[in-house]
Order: sequence, then C-alpha cells, then structure tokens
Amino acid sequence: MLDGEPTNPLAAACDFCVCVPARDEEERLPVLLAALARQTLPGVIRVVIALNNTTDASFAVVAEARAAFKGRLHVHVEDVTFPPGLAHAGSARRLAMDTGLSLLAGSAQGILVSTDADTCPPACWLENIAAAFGRGADLVGGRIEIDRAEPLPPEVALLRHAWDRYWNAVRAIEDEVDPLPWNPPPRHGDHTGASLAIRAQLYRECGGVPLLSTGEDRALVAAAVTHGGRLAHPANVYTFVSPRRNGRAEGGMARAMQELFELAATQDAPAAPSYEQWRERALWRRGMRSLPDGHARIPREEMLLAPMRRDMKLEIGR
Repeated sequence: MLDGEPTNPLAAACDFCVCVPARDEEERLPVLLAALARQTLPGVIRVVIALNNTTDASFAVVAEARAAFKGRLHVHVEDVTFPPGLAHAGSARRLAMDTGLSLLAGSAQGILVSTDADTCPPACWLENIAAAFGRGADLVGGRIEIDRAEPLPPEVALLRHAWDRYWNAVRAIEDEVDPLPWNPPPRHGDHTGASLAIRAQLYRECGGVPLLSTGEDRALVAAAVTHGGRLAHPANVYTFVSPRRNGRAEGGMARAMQELFELAATQDAPAAPSYEQWRERALWRRGMRSLPDGHARIPREEMLLAPMRRDMKLEIGR
C-alpha cells in the first residue's frame, strides 16, 4: 500500500499505542512525531516517549510537538534517569512499552507498537500493521529502510542489496516448504525495536521486554513466539531509519551499520549458510508444526540445533 491510499477499515478495530525510548534525541524526535501525526489511521494516536538519562532539550521539543499536534497525538512522557547498571536499551524500551500497556488497560484490541526516536515511518505504517493483525498475526515486524536523505555509499549499498537478495531467496524456500497463512509473501525478515507491533495481551503474557543491555527486541519476539504468537513480516510494513554509526543503544542499529561499513571496506564476499541447509531447516519446522503445540516449540528446540555452516559465498553484484 502506498502513502495516501484509502483508509483500511481493519484499522478501526485496533487500539494503538506507539512506544518510543529516547535518549538525547532533540533533533530527531520532532521528525518522528510529525510522521506519526501524518498517519492515515483515523482518530487520536497514543504515543509514549520514555526519555531516559537525557541531557539535551528533548523534553522541550516533545512539549512543542504535543502542542502542535494536539487533537491528533496524545503524547505521554516519562522522564527518568536510570542508574548505571540499568542505563541501557532494555530498561528504556521496557519503560516505554509497559507505560503503553497501562494506557491500553481495558482495551480488548490493544496493540503496542515499538519504534525508535530516529525513525520516520511512512503515512500508512500503522494502517498496514492493522491489516496484518486482521490476517491473524499476533506480532508484526517492520522492514528497516535507509533514510533517502542519508544514502549509503555505493560499496555499502551493494553489500546490503546482496544480503537482501540472499534473504529473499531463503524466504522463497520457506514459503514453498513451510508456508504460514498469517505471514504470506511478499514478506521481509526484520523484527527489531524500530518497527515491532505486538498484541497487548500477548505482551503481558510473555513477560514484556527483558532487561537486557542489547538484543531486548529479539528476546521479546522469541518469548512471544514461544508463547504461541504468530509473527508476520508484511512487505508493506516498514520504516525509514538513519544509517548513523554512533547510536544511543549498545549493539543496536548503529552497530549493525558499522559492521556493514567495515565488511564493505574489505571488499570480501561474506559467507552464509547454503540454500540447501535452509531447505532442510524449513522441512524440520514443517515437521515440528505438525506436532501438538509444535508452533510454540519451534523457537525453543531450534536453539538446541547445531549452528548452520557458513558454506556459501554471498554473491555481490557490481
């Protein structure tokens, strides 16, 4: 779905709260809040901003945006200073999501949507997320797209495109061998905190965001799927992010960008598991899914399998 298309009636059945951890993001928070105000989703949109260990003017710029978008965005701010042992992404995201959960108390169709302060979602972001829930998903991941105003250097873009082609081929194998009705093609494979939606009830049942210094978003997804949650990756759910390499969270998107830049600089093709291994893994998942409670057992038992061999060089076009 493109920006500006008609409103999806499924959106009316979802009660959203967008949850944003933020540390020293005075320049990027106004961009995010303006993008949320432009959503095609009708009505007032709840937003939680969890300012944590912030020393810049983030609180003031959020206050200005709250006034500018009054009647469109209902912005709730938590402003905290975590002690050194808890001053990390897990604490900040958990605070944002838990606060959103409390704001959705009593809602039968509550949906928590995690994003980051440096993102800029397109106008149909929430509406397309709603459509995915309407198809039976319990969690919806959004693809990470690089902000068009900050394009990658050519050699880095080539490597990123090579990985995209590889993962597209892997997903084609999975869709052939082990298709999932709630996660049909075309689809991507991202489910990070920059764009991750989850039913409020499932969030509560799986224990919420773990207090990890890094990887808290992936751990939340793993816990939710282990609880039987159905994860979807619709191609039309995505958000734009900065390719900056000096991020706020340890091991987050900025670190992934740094690793991509470093690998591109070597001009060596990285190794990845062969497509034959992915076909074997898809067959294994299909067999597991046929067992009682098999869907929920897959993430637990998959961790016990031997790691895939990186026996195939990535094909990088020029």
